[in-house]
Amino acid sequence: MASAGAAGAPGAPAPPRSRRSVTGTRRTVAALFLLPALLLLGALVVYPIGYSLVRSFADRSGDGFAGIDNYRALFTDDGIRTALKNNVLWVVFAPTVATALGLVFAVLTERVRWGTAFKLVVFMPMAISMLAAGIIFRLVYDQDPDKGVANAVWVGVHDTFAQSSAFPKAHPGRRSPLEPAEGGAFLTRQPVRAGDPVFLPLVGVAPDRMPGSAEKAAPAAPEPGKVTGTTWQDFTRGKGVGTLGAPDPSELGYAGMRIEAVKDGKVVASATAAGDGTFTLPAAADGALLRLPAGNFAEAYNGLDWLGPSLVTPAVIGSYVWMWAGFAMVLIAAGLASVPRELMEAARVDGANEWQVFRRVTVPLLAPVLAVVAVTLMINVLKVFDLVFIIAPGSSQDDANVLALELYRKGFSEDQPGIASAIAVFLLLLVIPVMWFNVRRLRREVRR
Repeated sequence: MASAGAAGAPGAPAPPRSRRSVTGTRRTVAALFLLPALLLLGALVVYPIGYSLVRSFADRSGDGFAGIDNYRALFTDDGIRTALKNNVLWVVFAPTVATALGLVFAVLTERVRWGTAFKLVVFMPMAISMLAAGIIFRLVYDQDPDKGVANAVWVGVHDTFAQSSAFPKAHPGRRSPLEPAEGGAFLTRQPVRAGDPVFLPLVGVAPDRMPGSAEKAAPAAPEPGKVTGTTWQDFTRGKGVGTLGAPDPSELGYAGMRIEAVKDGKVVASATAAGDGTFTLPAAADGALLRLPAGNFAEAYNGLDWLGPSLVTPAVIGSYVWMWAGFAMVLIAAGLASVPRELMEAARVDGANEWQVFRRVTVPLLAPVLAVVAVTLMINVLKVFDLVFIIAPGSSQDDANVLALELYRKGFSEDQPGIASAIAVFLLLLVIPVMWFNVRRLRREVRR
């Protein structure tokens, strides 16, 4: 009795709480902390998923039951089938190219002094929103080489190896000795004679479109036994100013114009006009007709139609890679920093070159990181919408269509919420296995 009274006396220590009660209290506190997040998750994720699932079995009005008709449309509607095909291209190429570039950048920048600055530049597009990136690349892919960077570079490379014509709009004027010939060429009406200068006037080229090498046109001096002449822009601004059919002081020669002497349908001689438009042909041209070949008047090369039906999807994928290659590089660089250097040095000591070290040591050791990066990008591209919607013009948006864009179009533009909900559920089913694979791999890496 004394011991019992002592245990219940004031100031005596309280009996220890059971482990079960402590665990229950902690769970209650954890649940209270998690409750706001769970409410938001339920309102913003769980409820929309459930509602979309239910709505995908309803008709357009939402009052009737449509069965699997909305899901059948996923494989019969032309727009959705195009979107599915493009999504396959996105999943295959975008993550692969972005991951490969990230790997190359991470490995190469590790050996240079300015590697950090380079990584900063490559990662910088991640700070740009998809909307801004779409507007940027809409300008980059502009058809006009004077506006679009892609076509400016492409046209520059093309013109380096195949010079475009400087006179696409040139044609004979009034009382010209030239007449149209087959294939877009121009031919003199009468044969030419050695020692008699020939005048080949043309019009139709704006002064600011003349070649930079063009000089003031000058009459060609006669040469014994040779055919000489001048080809120039026979136009002077102002009414009644200048002499028709003869070079005037303000008129420019067609520098680089090609002239051919033709007899019996065969080219017997040719020449190229100098800066002032003058040219000289050998004696073989005597009695021949002079021809200005169609190549002088071919339309200037204007580059590729990047946003046309055939190239719009690769063009948009290129803009995505530009944005996300930096993300891949940063993650792979972090994984590369944890790779044991002893293994690489041992491979070099055994006689392996740098390519063998990269292929046989670095890449296998980085395989878990590469898999996580590739799978993360796959999840991302399955939901791509912004870039396609902004970059692809209306004329080729059907050809660049993806599932997320088709979901938007069906739900808001075509007023088919049932099909839009079916597309949303289908996208969720595509993303879940990839997410499950990614989570499982991450847990495996944590256990290691």
